[in-house]
Amino acid sequence: MSPTHGAAASDEPQQLSLLQGFPASAAAAAGPALAARLPVAQVRLESSLPHLDRPFDYSVPAGLDAAARPGVRVKVKFNGQELAGYLIDRVPESDAGHPLVPLHKVVSPVPVLTAAVADLAVNVAARYAGNVSDVLRVAVPPRMAKLEKDLAPDGVLDPSLFADGGSEAGSGTAIPSGLQTSGWSSYRNGPAFLQHLNAGESPRAVLSALQGYGPGGWPTLIAEAVAAVRLSGRGAVVVVPDYRDLDRVEAALLQLLPAGDVARLTADDGQTPRYRSFLRILSGAAGVAVGTRSAAYAPVHNLGLVVCWDDGDDLHIEQRSPYAHSREVLLLRAGQEGAACLLAGHTRSTETQRLVEAGWAWPVEADRAVVRRTVPRVLNTADSYELEHDPLARIARLPGAAWRAAKDGLERGPVLVQVARAGYAPSLACENCREPARCTSCSGPLAIAGASGSSAVPQCRWCSTPAPSWRCGTCNGVRLRRGATGALRTAEELGRAFPGKPVITSSGDRVLATVPDSKALVVATVGAEPVAAGGYAAALLLDGDSLLRRENLRAGEDAVRRWFNAAALVRPAGDGGLVVITADDASGVGALLRWDPAGYAQRELSLRRELQLPPAVRVASITGGRTAVGHFGQAVEQQLGRQGIVLRTAGPAPLVITGAPGQGSAPGTAHEDVRTLLFIPYGQAPEVTRALRAVKVSAAAKRTDDPVQLRLDGVDVL
Repeated sequence: MSPTHGAAASDEPQQLSLLQGFPASAAAAAGPALAARLPVAQVRLESSLPHLDRPFDYSVPAGLDAAARPGVRVKVKFNGQELAGYLIDRVPESDAGHPLVPLHKVVSPVPVLTAAVADLAVNVAARYAGNVSDVLRVAVPPRMAKLEKDLAPDGVLDPSLFADGGSEAGSGTAIPSGLQTSGWSSYRNGPAFLQHLNAGESPRAVLSALQGYGPGGWPTLIAEAVAAVRLSGRGAVVVVPDYRDLDRVEAALLQLLPAGDVARLTADDGQTPRYRSFLRILSGAAGVAVGTRSAAYAPVHNLGLVVCWDDGDDLHIEQRSPYAHSREVLLLRAGQEGAACLLAGHTRSTETQRLVEAGWAWPVEADRAVVRRTVPRVLNTADSYELEHDPLARIARLPGAAWRAAKDGLERGPVLVQVARAGYAPSLACENCREPARCTSCSGPLAIAGASGSSAVPQCRWCSTPAPSWRCGTCNGVRLRRGATGALRTAEELGRAFPGKPVITSSGDRVLATVPDSKALVVATVGAEPVAAGGYAAALLLDGDSLLRRENLRAGEDAVRRWFNAAALVRPAGDGGLVVITADDASGVGALLRWDPAGYAQRELSLRRELQLPPAVRVASITGGRTAVGHFGQAVEQQLGRQGIVLRTAGPAPLVITGAPGQGSAPGTAHEDVRTLLFIPYGQAPEVTRALRAVKVSAAAKRTDDPVQLRLDGVDVL
């Protein structure tokens, strides 16, 4: 990346001239005396403007020579404005060809951006055709000045200043009973994986974990892998979807490693604790970083292992541009730093299955005999045998087999009930024609917020307008029926069906991490299932067909992942564990009945390859006004045409209207919101992403059209 002159920043025409190579103000020539050695600083600005996404050269005043080290936060003058940025490097000279503007200020002498993380940010931005500054916003947490003053008064972090102490690499406790008798011994290739880690090597594995609770569950497996790599003198990064998984993994790590060697990185803990953990890792006081999405960028010294748990969870996707996935960030980092990689889950995503089939990673799975001893028995109420004994099972929400499983399970322990939706009655429909009930004010969906009864008045989920006298616009009917039953309604019905048994709910804004091993019904929405220390006696997986009916390419894959995650919380079949599923999907339910997540992933990936859909190919979505998307697509086509690349495209197609009437632009107009999809073969992905970034930069600089959203590998666009 060739350096450019560091001058000004603005959205005014003057900025365009500077970016095209015109000299900066001559006043810079009369600036302060410069540093005698390496007088040029390359600065990456904190700007979301695509055409400013490159290093800019600034001169280093002699007074800032000592503090202006690579990785520090700085302030610079850019076209009359003061902008923040990171000092990337110091070089002896610039090729700008004119006097440079001097650095304005070093915000902090602590180099918070390491060279490895800076390179990783560049690679992530290149893969997702995004801005490096947007990646750095996630990678480096906001500065807490008081912590820096306490822990690095002279700009140098001292590990001994941390209250919980530091930990030298390799000082952790060995894995209990040796590598051969750890939890990994139940899996093919498991002991070999740990031995390679302990020997300082960098194996790559995809783990299909069986048990989701108790001491032998997946958190213990991850902790043992981390302990093995720590014994080799290297560090580790572990990324999980949410705080509940984070708590469990952290507790398992602390069973094997000193407390000071594990740092927790999550925004949920608050800015000060997060920044303190970041500084612990940066100083080398902690050799293991565990956290949610941003932990993938943790500046761990001598990185030896990256771990991603349940990569199919949408929570791994960053919600801000460039929408990077934790799995892809860790894969890029493992390749960049030569680290081992572990992708683990109860199921296998199609992306990880592609890595296995390509030979990039080895599968770590249990033998069928171990599977049969470990997993619960699974019963499907929609199979021919059950339908013969209960003809109404296909339409009943709680078939007889499910009711009996709950009744018997409650005699032995807690029973999990998984439902698709939170709330009470999340949707309503006309009783006559079954058309969804809509609000007469804004056309939003009607719902019942509380329990049934004379006081339960339907209200709009968008504008909260009550609808006491609703009338159907299709058939003029006035009676409503529940189109779906939420977790609260389900809990109420089960409470009446099993009097005297406590009912616990975990959904919405009240998600539980654990429940006691008592005889209780636990009603949870998908993804919010709490863990019972001794495992559930039984689990009822309701609303399976509702999960499968989602209009998404990954609806089946996601439903299977959620079923396996819930079923893994149930006791083994030998201990009476039973899972009852009420869904009519042959392939997904069959995979659960056989406990064969790898087989399902293999079949799903084969179908995607046949149809040339992700992850067999990559996909880019261009979203915005019809005119802007059309111009953007034409520019991309011209860029790729010069290289002889022709992509399969879909669109532009109008976006599905999700807002109230009056929002967005009218259909058929130049500003109507549309989306174009580009399907990109992996072999051409580097050239295509470079072309997309180039067009994005050019469009932002010219500003002739409204901005468009460019997103790669979005899981919700198909």
